[in-house]
Amino acid sequence: MKAEEVYVDPSALTRLYLHQAGSRELSAWRAKMRGALAVTHHGRTEIINALCRAVFLGQLDPNGLSQALLDLESDFASGHLRQADILWRAALDQAAELSQGHTPKLGTRSLDVLHVACALELKHRHFLTFDDRQQRLAAAAGLRVVRL
Repeated sequence: MKAEEVYVDPSALTRLYLHQAGSRELSAWRAKMRGALAVTHHGRTEIINALCRAVFLGQLDPNGLSQALLDLESDFASGHLRQADILWRAALDQAAELSQGHTPKLGTRSLDVLHVACALELKHRHFLTFDDRQQRLAAAAGLRVVRL
C-alpha cells in the first residue's frame, strides 16, 4: 500500500498535529508510508478548524496552535501532504447515493459520508479513519479499511 492510495479522514489526520487517542499509532503508520497523502480543500479546512477548536476546548494554548498550524503547512510544503482537487458536484452526488444506500442501516453522519465519497472520487483504494460507522461505510463502498 502506498500513501497515494489511502484517503485519511481529516479527523484522523488531525491526530498528527494534536495529541489524541490514536496519535501515536497514526504517527508510526505515517512514518512507514512514503509519498504524499491527498487532502481536499474541505479536509484542510476541517483540520484547521479542529486545531482552532482545540484552543476553545483547552486542549491547546495559542502557542501550541501556532506550532500545529506551522507543522501542517510544513507538511504541505514538504510534500508529505498534497492539495487534492476534486469535482465537488460529483463528490456530492456520490455522497447522496452513499447516504441513500447506507445511512439508514449504518447511521453515518453527512461529513463522514462526504469523506468516503471524496475517497471514491479520488480513486483511492484504502480508507483510514478512527470512526466505526465511517469504517463500515467505507467497507460497504468497496474501500479497504486501514486499521491501526
